[in-house]
Amino acid sequence: MKKSILYVAMLALSACGVKTNTTNNAAKSTDSTAVLEAARAAKPLFAKMQIRDTIKTGDSVLLKFTVYNTADSTQHFCKWHTPFEPLMSKYLDVKNEKGEEMNYLGAMAKRIMPPPASSYIKVSSKDSLTSNVDLLKAFAITKPAKYTITYVGQNMSGLVVIDSVSFVYAGR
Repeated sequence: MKKSILYVAMLALSACGVKTNTTNNAAKSTDSTAVLEAARAAKPLFAKMQIRDTIKTGDSVLLKFTVYNTADSTQHFCKWHTPFEPLMSKYLDVKNEKGEEMNYLGAMAKRIMPPPASSYIKVSSKDSLTSNVDLLKAFAITKPAKYTITYVGQNMSGLVVIDSVSFVYAGR
């Protein structure tokens, strides 16, 4: 009984803030620019990831993570599960071209909830903030291949990241 109540409560909480579109439009656009514009309209604070197309094995695998504020007022986001804090959680999925997920080797911090005020970062109106993270410090990226990175920390940070990014990890 307790498990089912807990399950229902978790399901209800996970649905909070999820907006579903019930229209059946066969001509839906899959253009990532249109999706990004829709996300901007729905939430003025969003992030975008960038990475070089090709990285030589042994070089740093730097991911650039930029948070944009399109609102007319200052906005806040939780820095937990973002590159704005040291690698203390797995907030990215890194997969090779076969769909195999690379092992996360970084720390996994235990958190107090709700996050304290010191865990939030302000982004001024019409401004952006950027942070970089070296993926080799937290993921077992060892073999030459094409890799895709997807942000999965939105439930903690509150940030929306629409597109995943890819790079080729190439031999020297």
